[in-house]
Amino acid sequence: MANIEHLALLKKGAVRWIEWRTTNLEIEPDLRGANLRGANLRGVNLRGANLRRADLCQTKLIAANLSKANLSLADLSRASLIEANLIEANLIGTNLIEADLTGADLGDANLMGANLQGANLRDADFSDANLSGTDLRGANLRGADLGAAKLRRANLSFCGLMRANLNHTNFSEANLHEAEMSGVYLYRADLHKANLTEAHLSGADLFGANFTEADLRGADFRWTNLSKANLTGADLSRAYLTGANLSKANLIGANLNKANLIGANLSKANLTGADLSKANLTGVNLSKANLQGTIMPDGTTHH
Repeated sequence: MANIEHLALLKKGAVRWIEWRTTNLEIEPDLRGANLRGANLRGVNLRGANLRRADLCQTKLIAANLSKANLSLADLSRASLIEANLIEANLIGTNLIEADLTGADLGDANLMGANLQGANLRDADFSDANLSGTDLRGANLRGADLGAAKLRRANLSFCGLMRANLNHTNFSEANLHEAEMSGVYLYRADLHKANLTEAHLSGADLFGANFTEADLRGADFRWTNLSKANLTGADLSRAYLTGANLSKANLIGANLNKANLIGANLSKANLTGADLSKANLTGVNLSKANLQGTIMPDGTTHH
């Protein structure tokens, strides 16, 4: 239950609250379960505050300082957190449905199991944040920084991730079905067993990314850089790989049935045991590629 004095001070407005905090920096505000629905708390300093299970639905927290605050299980649905500071904040299980976090800083924040469906996360900083098991369906992550973030088993289906930084990000077992990822940076990202069926990745930089056992059926990889990527056991059936750079890629046991590889570069790629049946290899560069046991487009096995 919230501290009555702290809650009363906050409800007097941001100016009065800032004055109190300035002279009481050692106190961590206790606002557990507080009803602040629809309040205007623009620019308020709630660093380290305990807002567990607080009702902050539709609350204005623009440019607010919520660093290291405990917002676990709080309701921040449709809240405005534009350019808010949420560095190292605890957002475990928090409701952020349709919240606006444009330009917010969530570096090192813990959002395990949070619900971010339809949230506006454009240009937000999630570097090193823990988003494992989060629901990000339909969220706008355009230009967001997710470098080294943990998104294991997160649901990002139908997400907009254009121009996002996904370098070294952990997407293992995540759902990225039909995600819009054209032109993204996924340098050495981990997508082990991820679902990227029908995802849009044209022009993306996937150098050295880990796609082992990933489901990439029908995905668009046209003109992508997959050099040195690990696609062992991946399902690339019906995938679009026109002009893709797969040089030195590991495709051991990969399923490329009916894949479109027109003009792709597979030089020095390892295709041992891969299935290329009915694949389109027009203009493909296979120089020095390992084709031992590979099933070729005509159904014969290369020896």
